[in-house]
Amino acid sequence: MPDKKRIYMDYNATTPLRPEVKAAMIEDLEIFGNASSMHAAGRLAHGRVEEARNAVARLFGASPREIIFTSGGSESNNTIFQTIRRLGSDASGKVLPSGRTEIITTAIEHPCVLNSAAFLQSLGFRVTFLPVDEYGKIKMDTLEDALGERTLLVSVMMANNEIGTIQDIAAISKKAKAAGAWMHTDAVQAVGKIPVAVDELGVDYLTMSAHKIYGPKGIGALYVRDKAPLFPLIHGGHQEDGFRAGTYNNIGIFGLGKAAEYALADLEAYGKTIAPLRTLLRDGLLEKVPNIKINGHPRDVLPNTLNVSFPGAEGESILLSMDMMGIEASTGSACASGSLEPSHVLMAIGSGPEWAHGSIRFSLGWGITEGDVRYTVDAIAPIVSRLRAISSVQV
Repeated sequence: MPDKKRIYMDYNATTPLRPEVKAAMIEDLEIFGNASSMHAAGRLAHGRVEEARNAVARLFGASPREIIFTSGGSESNNTIFQTIRRLGSDASGKVLPSGRTEIITTAIEHPCVLNSAAFLQSLGFRVTFLPVDEYGKIKMDTLEDALGERTLLVSVMMANNEIGTIQDIAAISKKAKAAGAWMHTDAVQAVGKIPVAVDELGVDYLTMSAHKIYGPKGIGALYVRDKAPLFPLIHGGHQEDGFRAGTYNNIGIFGLGKAAEYALADLEAYGKTIAPLRTLLRDGLLEKVPNIKINGHPRDVLPNTLNVSFPGAEGESILLSMDMMGIEASTGSACASGSLEPSHVLMAIGSGPEWAHGSIRFSLGWGITEGDVRYTVDAIAPIVSRLRAISSVQV
């Protein structure tokens, strides 16, 4: 491998800024006006903000008036859960003793959803964390059993950030709506990789983040279906019709809009280009590394995500050895970095601690080549063999 070359396989953690997006953002740095101001500089900024809103709306098949700009996926998800808190509480903040105060989510959600749900649970809301099967799919019978006349919200991520499993959100939404509940999906990992159309999904709320689609960090969007309830997380000025106060992040919003344009235009090409590379990586590892396990659904999976357990070899040791050879991947979600606990996602699908601690998430993206994949496979095989030889765990 050429000196200083790096093979980046951690696109689910974040993506590089697309060159065309970067160029557009640099050009737009001159647009400094406050988008809330009425003078020429403000009107120019406001026009660009609305162009970006239209681009994001097209990406989802939504109306521009249903798009609210936020700082990213975590803020968007928190906004929904705080809205649910308001809907299920009285004026003093106490949870209503009767009415809809039950929330359904899953055991494999992103931490910002799990922790938001746990916080509402601590206030007195009833929260059901649905189990998943060995592939990470929710068990529809458990959803049906959990739904009832007091269900207020169902929140299920569209695609899992660690194992890539895709949920049938349309079917889940149909059941949720039949029970009279609001439906939310965290689509941060799905947007730009697979089709995401809000009308087909039937959701009331959907969240996304720019830095997962080759846009800038610190900016995201929240889709809120027309007439769905929403309470602001951040109070202040009139921005976003009063639902998200604060001076507009012009350059971030412009970058998100441009990234959304390219994500929509390249969606079909993305799947056709990236999925074969994932297959090549999977098949190469299965051929050259004995006793491994592919985590996630065999078919309903993101085209770029491959989670592999290497029992007998500790995940962080594999990761550090790979990094020394120029390969950058992950042992799980970036938000769990530094935690000594095994992945909650892998534990939920039935992996034991040994298999969970020995897992690596490869997430591919634009710029990865067949040569990069073959180099990675050839590099990992001896790494795992060496680590297993010095491990006390027999495989």
